[in-house]
Amino acid sequence: MDQIKRNLVFAACMLLSLALCGCETVHYYGQAICGQCNILSERKPISEIIADPEAPEILRERLSFILAVRQFAASELHLPVNDNYLTYVDLKRPYVVWNVFAAPEFSLTPKTWCYPVVGCATYRGYFSEKNAQQYAAALNGKRYDVYVAGVTAYSTLGWFDDPVLSTFIQYSKAQSAGLIFHELAHQVLYVKNDTGFNESFATAVEQEGLRRWQQATESSQIYREYLTGYRREEQFVRLIMHYRQLLEILYRTDASPSVKRDKKALIFSELRNEFERMNTNEMDLSVYANWIYQDLNNAKIGSVAAYHDFVPAFQKMLAQSDGDLNQFYQACRQLGQKKKDERHRILNAYLDD
Repeated sequence: MDQIKRNLVFAACMLLSLALCGCETVHYYGQAICGQCNILSERKPISEIIADPEAPEILRERLSFILAVRQFAASELHLPVNDNYLTYVDLKRPYVVWNVFAAPEFSLTPKTWCYPVVGCATYRGYFSEKNAQQYAAALNGKRYDVYVAGVTAYSTLGWFDDPVLSTFIQYSKAQSAGLIFHELAHQVLYVKNDTGFNESFATAVEQEGLRRWQQATESSQIYREYLTGYRREEQFVRLIMHYRQLLEILYRTDASPSVKRDKKALIFSELRNEFERMNTNEMDLSVYANWIYQDLNNAKIGSVAAYHDFVPAFQKMLAQSDGDLNQFYQACRQLGQKKKDERHRILNAYLDD
């Protein structure tokens, strides 16, 4: 029966891709449909893997942990688990998708792409690294700064039952639990064209989930590890945002292209020097070293955004709900129905309070 289901999914993929042919945009959706269909067709029940004595012990242990996290998300966080994370897919590659970011040579305003259902985003995702690099090369030929980044997980926002992927199964327990809570939170609430709102909400749920997980399981080490990683990320984002502001100031000047180009390179050099000063035993930003020391450009800088700015505001909303997550989710849904400017005004008022 499983093989029949896989064949049906694959057949649907082929029909869709054959229907979508011709222009580049349609070709893009064809690869996206096939990429998703291939993942769905390769799903294996986690229960069968855990019960298989020939499966690697470390894999069985990690999948058992995911099932425990999943159950906690449903019973204690009231997240819409449904049939998500009950299956496993070994992708045999380091990332599930590769996102292409692009920005003009002298601007940090990113190129945007708009999609059905989810709205507009500042990246274009490919299930093949080769296709992502080819598209990036085409944009570079149009004088865009480009950056290609691998992604280990994403949410289909309830359209499909998301599986556990080999690309994130090797994460620490803190990272794995946080990712599950975060991605399921997107199925509670997702507002088109407002990444800052969506990511801050999901991060607030992620943090509250890990806090409650710690209390329920007495796993204080997992929670401490998570907070250390989160604070490290905040420090790194603040560093990038500071030099992003310097670039924005430069690009607004009337300097010639050659002068802007030289000063742009100088700012990137200063960014690396500041990173080296910050990367101490106390802060330990070494996890970002490869990112910093490889090519820097506007697209790469633009891919780092302060998506967590509203997290404290959502935490205050949760406190106003006396920790009742269902009440909190409902308040957030109501907020999500407002216009973007009004949503952000309300959240900023929480931050200023």
